[in-house]
Amino acid sequence: MAEFALIDLIRARCAVAREDVRLGIGDDAALLAVPAGQTLAVSTDTLVSGVHFPKDTAPFDIGWKSLAVNLSDLAAMGATPAWATLALTLPDADAAWTAAFADGFAVLAREFDLALVGGDTTQGPLSITVTVHGFVPESLALRRSGAKVGDAVFVTGTLGDAAAGLALLQGPGVAGKAQEHLLARLNRPTPRVAQGLLLRARAHACIDVSDGLVADLGHICHASAVGAEIDLTLLPASPALLGLVAAEARVPLQLAGGDDYELCFSAAPAIATELLNDLARSGCAATRIGRIVAEPGVRVRAADGSLVASPRPGWEHFSP
Repeated sequence: MAEFALIDLIRARCAVAREDVRLGIGDDAALLAVPAGQTLAVSTDTLVSGVHFPKDTAPFDIGWKSLAVNLSDLAAMGATPAWATLALTLPDADAAWTAAFADGFAVLAREFDLALVGGDTTQGPLSITVTVHGFVPESLALRRSGAKVGDAVFVTGTLGDAAAGLALLQGPGVAGKAQEHLLARLNRPTPRVAQGLLLRARAHACIDVSDGLVADLGHICHASAVGAEIDLTLLPASPALLGLVAAEARVPLQLAGGDDYELCFSAAPAIATELLNDLARSGCAATRIGRIVAEPGVRVRAADGSLVASPRPGWEHFSP
C-alpha cells in the first residue's frame, strides 16, 4: 500500500467531527480554534515495539494504548481532550495491520470526542508517537508542584495489574478471567479523564502513574519540595491480582510496576470523604494511601510502622 493510501485509511477510520477543527488532515498543517478562557494542554508520548509493548501485541491494542497513555497525561492535568496528531513508523505498509491499529485508536478517540487532525507516516522499526491537545480553564490546571505538608495522598483504581499482566506474558501462561483482566489492564489502560476533571480546584498536586507509584509520587515530592509516606497495607489491589499473585510478590508490582495509568494526587484531609465519594460516583473509586510530610523522599511503611525497602525506583529510559 502506498503512503497516501495508508493516510487515507487512517483518516477514514479515525474520523471525528469537531467544530473547533477549522482544517484537519490533508493540508500542510491543521487549523484549530482554542475556546476563550481555556488554556491549551499538550502532551506527547512515543511507544516503541519491544520497549513499551511486546512485539506480538495485537495492533488494535497498540492503537488503543498509544492514545490512552497520552490521554492519561491530560487527565493528570485536569484537561478535557480535544485533538491529536499521530506519527506512525512502520516496517511495511501493511493495510490489515494499519486498519486494526486505527480501529483501536478510533474506539478510544470517539469515547472522548477527540479528533485526529494530522501527523505523518514513514518506514522504519515500529514506533508510534502521539501528541494530544486538551483544554483546561485558566488557573485550574492540576500540577505536580502544589502538594502541601499534611495533605493526604490518594490513588485511583488499583495498582500492579499491568505489571502483573506483563509478567504473565513473560512467564508461564495462566488461563482464566483473572489473566484476561490483567492483560487488558496492560494492553488497554483506561485514562482517568473524568476523575481528573473532578480533581480541579480540589487536588493540590496530581500525576499519572506510568512509571511506578514510588517513582511518580517522587516526582510530585520533588516538584513540591516535600516528602511522602505510603502505608503498604492500604495499596488497592484488584481481585485478579489478589487471586494470582502472592502477597510478597505483589509488593514490587504495586510500588514500582509501570503502565497502571491511574492518578496519584494529594489533597487536604478535610475534603477526603467528599472527594472519595465523588470519585466513586464517577465510576472509578480512589483510595487514601498515605500522607505528605516535610522530610524529602518517598518512604513505604508496613503495618507495624517499619520501613519497607522499595524494590527499584521505577521505569527509566537509558538507565544502566
